[in-house]
Amino acid sequence: MSGLRTGRRKYYDIFSHVYDKFIQMHSRWDEKDTRDVLVEMADLGETPDPYILDICCGTGSVILAFANNYPASLTVGYDFSRGMLLKTREKPGAQRVILIEGDAISLPFTDESFDLITCSHALYELKGRTRQNALGEMKRVIRSAGVVLIMEHEVPKRPLIKFLFNLRMAAMGSADAREFVSSGLAPFTKIFPHVSLAHSPSGKSKLIMCRKQLVMS
Repeated sequence: MSGLRTGRRKYYDIFSHVYDKFIQMHSRWDEKDTRDVLVEMADLGETPDPYILDICCGTGSVILAFANNYPASLTVGYDFSRGMLLKTREKPGAQRVILIEGDAISLPFTDESFDLITCSHALYELKGRTRQNALGEMKRVIRSAGVVLIMEHEVPKRPLIKFLFNLRMAAMGSADAREFVSSGLAPFTKIFPHVSLAHSPSGKSKLIMCRKQLVMS
């Protein structure tokens, strides 16, 4: 892991102690909205015992939502921050989730292991090549009929909100993050042959659905 990634990991280990309160204050109802949209769009009804992986799972809100909605599933939360994973372990229902510490660019799973992979509001923090490597790993471990669901920030349209959004991106110290958020589907179509786009009801987040192959209904 690079020095920069090691620094980010230490940052999130510390941030984990206030992360949930920060998200609750910042997002209000949007955090629950995001979880609901991911669970709804997954559409795993015809998969009896799905294998589900949430990459960059943070304190576990998304993977715990899947574990609750799909009690027969095998659910895995994966994050490079031990602090975040420890906070996940403290939550109700966490005993049903396998938690693994590791980097998104090197997943410790065999090819085509999962029916569903999710990643929520995390890829924008990675740099270009690292991000593409992480997407490549997702493609490797998703099953041929599976889907990768990636939730990312949408660029706001209202001038003041857009200014504050750009200020936040600039505070991260990376023009690459701003470019990624504004680039639409291009980073995903470089990796996956089938990519489609949807939005959360609030319109603040976009949902990118990536597949190796189209599923015939």
